[in-house]
Amino acid sequence: MTTADVLVVGGGPAGAATAHWLARGGHAVTVVERRTHPRSKTCGDSLSPRAVHQLHEMGLADALAGAHRTLGVRVVAHDRAVQVAWPSHVDLPAHGLVVARRDLDLLVADRARAAGATILEGHEAVEPVVERGFVRGARVLRRDGGAAPIELRARYVVVADGANSRFGRAVGTFRAREWPYAMAARAYWDSPRHDEPWLETSFDLTDRAGAAMPGYGWAFPLGDGRVNVGVGVLSTYRDVKSLNTTAVLSEHAVRIADRWGIDPRRPAAKAAGGRIPLGGSVGPLAGPTFLIVGDAAAAVNPFDGDGLVGAFETARIAAEVVHEALLADDASVLQEYPRRYDARFGDYFKAGRLFARLAARPALMRHASSAILRSRALTAGTARIMTGHLRPDVRGLPEATYGAAGRLLELAPEA
Repeated sequence: MTTADVLVVGGGPAGAATAHWLARGGHAVTVVERRTHPRSKTCGDSLSPRAVHQLHEMGLADALAGAHRTLGVRVVAHDRAVQVAWPSHVDLPAHGLVVARRDLDLLVADRARAAGATILEGHEAVEPVVERGFVRGARVLRRDGGAAPIELRARYVVVADGANSRFGRAVGTFRAREWPYAMAARAYWDSPRHDEPWLETSFDLTDRAGAAMPGYGWAFPLGDGRVNVGVGVLSTYRDVKSLNTTAVLSEHAVRIADRWGIDPRRPAAKAAGGRIPLGGSVGPLAGPTFLIVGDAAAAVNPFDGDGLVGAFETARIAAEVVHEALLADDASVLQEYPRRYDARFGDYFKAGRLFARLAARPALMRHASSAILRSRALTAGTARIMTGHLRPDVRGLPEATYGAAGRLLELAPEA
């Protein structure tokens, strides 16, 4: 048996970032990660300016200096394409980055180690240690089976084991099944346009019958000879239970092949996919001695599927709350976390869940997207809302539109 101030279950971006902030605050932190770095993940590898800001705050600006920079997003729908730059923002850098997750995850984990956190790679937290209803740690097995189970105890536990979150379910979390989720798949292709500065997002996915599908496709250049191509289909799609996301990915690759110069029949890596909970659909976010962060807390943007911003921002909020609880020697402080999570994401995620339901109406979305793409200003404003880059210091059209929508959402039933 070993002890720590905080046990973090999961060593991905959310878990490693939480460990970094807590260790930097002087606390003893142990991270349990079932896989070993470098590891690959099902995602888009894209870091928006909000995510880049969080990494800079962690002291990783120099380490990321050579990463491929993006200037903004190319929005594609119905044979139209409009490029919009990342919005200027008083608190954020003017660029995004594309970094392969196998590199990014290792970078953040190493930063946590440098701050003093202990990371046990190749170890799985198989079940929580519960005493009188309180989570006091986890029973942990080495994945290679080379040792007997060990018991890791801590004053507090942070659950960061990803979208499937078996440990989260073991401590009592659940997904609101009436709320949307996404089915995602991605692969890498070699591309002559690997170094262009624009992310591409497509809103014209169709199924084999040619019917519109609620969701998005993407192509993210990595600057290393490859482009990350993927799709995310929302669960509001009528046939989602029988959906083959690999087939949808293949069809998307065919659709963009000429534009990106890829051979859709020859990906550079095997496709990977999975189910992703969206928009705060998992709870409770806190128990008497535990918190949930990142994908495990469904902190994924319902508009564009970005989970890295939610990973880093929930990690920071959780670390601040746990730090305060440790200093005060008061576990009740943990109940501040859901309030801060809701203040940061609540209204925005509710709007995103409503968008996911509206996206299931093909005619409506076709007319809306066509109208938006006819105006660069509307495209730029919509992109600012969908990527979560609204500015608190200005009152532009996107901010006014979102504010009006927020007032309407207060009267709407839960999405």
